[in-house]
This record gives sequence, C-alpha cells and structure tokens, in this order.
Amino acid sequence: MSATIDAITLEIVWNGLLSVTDECFITLMRSAYSTNIKERHDHSIAVADAKGRLIVQSQGSLPVHISSMTGLIETLLAKHGNDIAEGDLFLANDPHVAGGTHLPDLNFAMPVFVEGRMVALVANIAHHADVGGAAAGSMSGGLNEIWKEGLRIPVVRLMHRGVLDQDLMDIILLNMRLPDERRGDINAQIAACRLGVERVKALSDRHGLGLVETAFDEIVARSKARMKAEIAKIPDGRYAFEDVLDDDGLEAKDVRFKLVVEKSGDRIVFDWTGSDQQVPGNVNLTFNATQSCVFFGLKAVLDPDLPNNQGVLDAVEIIAPLGTVANCVSPAAVALRANTCQRGIDVVLGALAQALPEKVIAAANGANTSAVFAGNDPASGKPYVYLETLGGGMGARFTKDGKDGVQAGITNTSNLPVEAIEMEYPLRVLAYGFVEDSGGAGRTRGGLGIRRVVTPVGHNCEFSGVGERFVHQPWGLFGGEPGGTGQFLLTDADGATRRLPNKVRMPLREGERVTVETPGAGGYGPPAERPAEAVAEDARTGKFSAEVLARAYGKSS
Repeated sequence: MSATIDAITLEIVWNGLLSVTDECFITLMRSAYSTNIKERHDHSIAVADAKGRLIVQSQGSLPVHISSMTGLIETLLAKHGNDIAEGDLFLANDPHVAGGTHLPDLNFAMPVFVEGRMVALVANIAHHADVGGAAAGSMSGGLNEIWKEGLRIPVVRLMHRGVLDQDLMDIILLNMRLPDERRGDINAQIAACRLGVERVKALSDRHGLGLVETAFDEIVARSKARMKAEIAKIPDGRYAFEDVLDDDGLEAKDVRFKLVVEKSGDRIVFDWTGSDQQVPGNVNLTFNATQSCVFFGLKAVLDPDLPNNQGVLDAVEIIAPLGTVANCVSPAAVALRANTCQRGIDVVLGALAQALPEKVIAAANGANTSAVFAGNDPASGKPYVYLETLGGGMGARFTKDGKDGVQAGITNTSNLPVEAIEMEYPLRVLAYGFVEDSGGAGRTRGGLGIRRVVTPVGHNCEFSGVGERFVHQPWGLFGGEPGGTGQFLLTDADGATRRLPNKVRMPLREGERVTVETPGAGGYGPPAERPAEAVAEDARTGKFSAEVLARAYGKSS
C-alpha cells in the first residue's frame, strides 16, 4: 500500500467518492415510491471503509443520519465481521440493538469486495412513511415503549451472495401498512446500494486499491485535524446552557436538557449530565442521536464546509449518562427523536453563543412538526398514509434575518408541495403560507413559521400531529425577542374552531379541517437597532402586522 498521497490525487479520489454518494442519493430519490423520499428527500447515503469508519456522506444527506449509519456499520461488523460475502445486503432499524435512532429509518449496508477482500461498505437510510406499530405513520406522540412504535429489526442479512431472502422480506412487509409502497422503497434502497458498490469498485480499478485505501486514512485524519484546528480557536472556558421540551406526550412536562461545554486547547467535551431521566413518552434520544446533535451544532458554527465523516466525530468527546433523555436505554420509546434533536441543537448553540456570539444563530423553530393523515382512499378503497414534517422559522443571524418556512437544524428535508399532496392522497390543501408575526423581532429578525390547512376529500380519516415549541417560544439572542409558538387547530363543518393538544391522535371527519401552524424563530440583537428600511420591507411583504411592527420597533413602516 502506498504510504503517501499528494494533495491533488487526494482531492480527485475524494470527489470521486462524493460523486458516488451523490449519484446513489439521486438514484434512491428517483426510484422510491413514497412522497417522503421521492419528494421530501428524507434519505441519506454514505461510504465506510472496512474498519467501519465513515468516509463520505452525500451532500443531500440529513445530519441526523450520520450517527445512524455509523451505528449500523459498527453493529454489523461486530456481529458479522468474519462472515460477510460479496453480494450480501444487511438491514436494520432498531435504536437499542442495531445503532439506529428510530424505527422508521431503515438502514441498509452492502460490502464492496476488490481483489477478493472487503474494502468498503455502501450504506443508505430512508425514512419510511410507516413501519407498523400502534399508529399509522409510526410517528404518533404518546407511545410509551419501543414495541408500540413499529417493527423492530436487528442487523439481519436480507440478501446472501446476491440472493434475496424472500421469507424475511415477507415477514417485514406483513408487519407494515402499505406493503406495496414499502416494497418499492426498499427496492430503491437496494438499487442504490448496488449502484454504490459498482461505482466504488470502478473507482478502485481506476486509481488502484492501495491508493484508495490510503485516501480513506487521509480523509479521516485530515478532517479530524481540520476540526481540531477550528476547536482550538474557541476561547478556552466552561459554557453551560439548558432548555426544555414542552412535554413527552404522556405525563412529563418541561423535559430538561442540560449541557456543559468544557473547552481547553483543541479538546472539547460536551457533558449532558444533569439532563432529565428518560421519560415515558417517545421523545428520548439514543446516544447516536445526541452525537448527531453535537456534531451538527459544532460543525455548523465552526466549519460548515467540513466533510461529514469519522474524523469529525472523533474530534469531539461526549458524556451522556445512561438512562437519561440524552442516552436512553431499552425499552424507551424514541419515535419523535427528530423533535428532541432540534432541542439538543438549540442547547448546543445556546452554549456556544457565549463563546462565539457572531457565529451562532438565535433559536430556530426547534421542532419537526409532524402531521399524519391516514385512511382509505374512497376512489380505490386502498389504505394510504400521508406523513410530513413541516419546517418553520430559522433563527436570526448576526448579519442576516432568519429564513422563513424552512427545515432548520438536524434535518434538511423539503416541505411537500401542495400538488404532490393532492395528486397522491385524497386530501385537499385549503391554505398554505407563512404565519404572520411569528418571527422574533431584533436587529435581525427571526424566520416565520408555516401554516397549512388540510381536509379529507370524500371520506373520514385519522389525524396524528406532534408539535414542539408549542408552549416554550424559540429564544432570541443578545436582546432579540423570541419567535412565535406553533399550534394545531380543528375547524368543524359549522366553522367552529378549537385548539388541539400539542401531541394528538384523533378521527377527522369529512368536512372538518386541520390547521397546522409551525413555530417561528428568535431574533438577534436589540429591535431598536433594526434599520428603518428593513422594518419598511417587513411591512411591505405583509409578513408582520402594523401593530407588531409598532410595538417592536416603534413604527409600522
């Protein structure tokens, strides 16, 4: 094996690997059946080396998935490391025994063999709209144990030497609603794995196996060194912050996440000691999910262009006591971990704001507000499950306003277009826009939340909603005001409207409609310092009322 590699060659190999993951990402997106993958892009691709180190992740991948894929690969190698053959395909989803973070994320990995030995693994994750369990969509609030959240899959061999285990596939599909859609999405993941394997083989043939393996080592080492160099620039000190979830959907209120960051030289430790014990509801985090929160928050502040790989993960130390909401143990329920991860990121950024005030944004919407509509299509009689997590406001920045109506933090999925909803499901979207006045005032303002109004067409269905930042507002920074909270509203056929619980599952009758309003985001800096032309633009766009502008800035235009 070559002992050295020049910078130009390394860049060529690196970009070759990145192109492999990006091509696989597009292949999975275009081959999938469900809107959650083909339209919202709730999937990720990665390549790991034979040691299990994550080398490269596709540019469209979700930050929350980085640790899920490393968790799968670590578990896979520990269980089957001496019994992996060319053409094998492994599948898992369980957060407690298979390195996942919640059950709807199905993780796949396929080995790459060159010159008769395994040199890499191609992995992907896709969030499936339903994986069974007590409620359609497998994402309802208030579930109190992992078994109620869906089918649990340890690391299993779905294909052996290229041959599909049809019996195993039948068991998996039998336990999931919409088996045809699940089969289509699973086949898309298999196709993406196979494509990735062929592309990595071709890359090795082009450059030589020794050089590619040397590049693996260099990519990890250089990424770690680059992250360590950025960490060293943070002022030494101790930075503490805490925040709470509204509730766990069952009995716990104000679920606390407490963080102390200790920084000395190029060493940084994130200590979650003092966070609440794991709770009955399904808002708990596994260690992998907490690791993703820390990784994302630190990378976003220090070096957003830094590649996502093992080197970045290795540059940080994390303490998260077992049995807490930051590192739960079985049989803790975890389906809503994306909402909790958003709070974890808020806490990471809140702590880092004390050290790097010009680089940290105010609190974003802090939620993955989910809306699930499920029932039987009156035209075909077939069941359907529409699942979406909607974006909201992005926190204000030192020099710029926060963005409106976007996914911020741990996920970068898209908001589903109205056309896709109405074409795919027996639902009608009656309104879709921003929530007026939901962005926190400041020298730079917070982003606005989203309002979407949905009604079933020609049938009754079930609505399941999960909201966060519906009680506690997204905080502002350095004098900036907090953003607006979210809410679910039900309007009956007579036009009467009432607020629904923050985590709700209920029948929805024809003629009724649900309004989903997602949280806004916090502002940055004193509102009195906002330029007059920016206030005038807020008035012109209609995003803020004259009353709010007058209160916050002393003028309406």
